[in-house]
Amino acid sequence: MKLLSLNKLAKIYDENTKNAVSALKNITFEVNRGDYVSIMGESGAGKSTLLDIIATLDKPTSGQSILNNQDLGKLSKNDAAKYRRKNLGFVFQNFNLLDSLSNRDNIYLPLVLNRTPVSEMEHRIEPLIKSLNIEKIIDRYPSDISGGQQQRIAIARALITQPDLLLADEPTGSLDSNTSKQILNLFNEENQKGQTIIMVTHSSATASYSKRTLFIKDGKIYHDIYRGDLSLEDYQEKINNTMITLTRGDY
Repeated sequence: MKLLSLNKLAKIYDENTKNAVSALKNITFEVNRGDYVSIMGESGAGKSTLLDIIATLDKPTSGQSILNNQDLGKLSKNDAAKYRRKNLGFVFQNFNLLDSLSNRDNIYLPLVLNRTPVSEMEHRIEPLIKSLNIEKIIDRYPSDISGGQQQRIAIARALITQPDLLLADEPTGSLDSNTSKQILNLFNEENQKGQTIIMVTHSSATASYSKRTLFIKDGKIYHDIYRGDLSLEDYQEKINNTMITLTRGDY
């Protein structure tokens, strides 16, 4: 079932000036519920701009971004903030946790902003504590735990709203390879439970955990490949080969 639809999406910065920059050009694709999509491309390709538009943090110059039948471009600034809190989950490279709050309270934060009853907050956090293996650190503070543990707390914060869509921006960029694998395995487990994920990454190893990979260059989608029955290693090789083709311009 279709969850997200991008229709001829374009983004131009400083439009109508001599310094106009076209960041996205005619982006069109769909994401179904339960999909796990990676977005790859070189620095400046348009990945972050695309993620910002899907996240309602920016608006397209033209075209539509429709999530769960809501045209995101038509939301006011205040309505977009409310929509983000209720329908989207975010995982960032640098975790974005508040050191003044305990890990538990960091996880609760989006529900507090949504004025969720305490009983519901407690009900939602318990399965996350178990599935993310954060029992021993739940009442500590971000500054007292490792980067991998902080990312687990950030993932719990993103999932506690039970979002339609989980957006991850370089979620393993600050982690070592072993910790990265642990975090990506957690993403896979959540995806297997039905969570839809869109992840921006520059790493083919990271992208190989997803089911589908979109490649962006100069603001356009040039390739769209699926993992299918391929192993992690074979899918990573396919991603690498596609990136080489993209970089050389053999498309």
